[in-house]
Amino acid sequence: MPKSKRAKVVQLTKADKQGFEAKEKLVSDVQESIDEYAFIYLFKVNNMRNSKLKDIRQKWRQSRFFMGRNKVLALAFGKSEEEEYKPGTHQLTDNISGNVGVLFSNQDPTYVSKWFETYKEADFARAGDKATETIELAAGPLPQFAHSIEPHLRKLGLPSSLDKGVVTLLKDHTVCKAGEVLNADKANVLKLLGHQQATFSLNVSHSFTEDGGLQEMA
Repeated sequence: MPKSKRAKVVQLTKADKQGFEAKEKLVSDVQESIDEYAFIYLFKVNNMRNSKLKDIRQKWRQSRFFMGRNKVLALAFGKSEEEEYKPGTHQLTDNISGNVGVLFSNQDPTYVSKWFETYKEADFARAGDKATETIELAAGPLPQFAHSIEPHLRKLGLPSSLDKGVVTLLKDHTVCKAGEVLNADKANVLKLLGHQQATFSLNVSHSFTEDGGLQEMA
């Protein structure tokens, strides 16, 4: 992208020195990326996992990702036409809210859309996630568990005991039902059982170029 239409001084107030410097650097890095890359994309993360996002960064080493500090990102793009860094970049600010990230890349929208549509990574659900399936355990031995973990299983709500050193479920037990919001105990049980009910993914919602402006992506 060509250089910005005007030099701008971004004001960052109400911050200590360290915080100010970090925000100032983020604004600078974002604006350098606006100059360097042909396309800007906005995306939302489903079931955020830092390790999964790190993997994507490695796969897209020729591109650049920014997440968090939405207000600072808005300052970098500009909050209005008068403040925008480049023509049209304030349009991005209107769509930066919640768990939104920004991808700078030279890859065209067709490639980006197809790549992220197919990128899905299973992971363990956390407290607050919705169960995707019903998990029921039948009464009887649970040989996958070491005897030392039995007290912990009881604390998590499983009706268990030790029978000749073997963890045993005393009665049938429903760990979760599809659609219910998981609490911490149920999420821990699912993890111990090896049931992954969360999927990490990125949904790319918009693309931006200086010539074409902001475009919604399917």
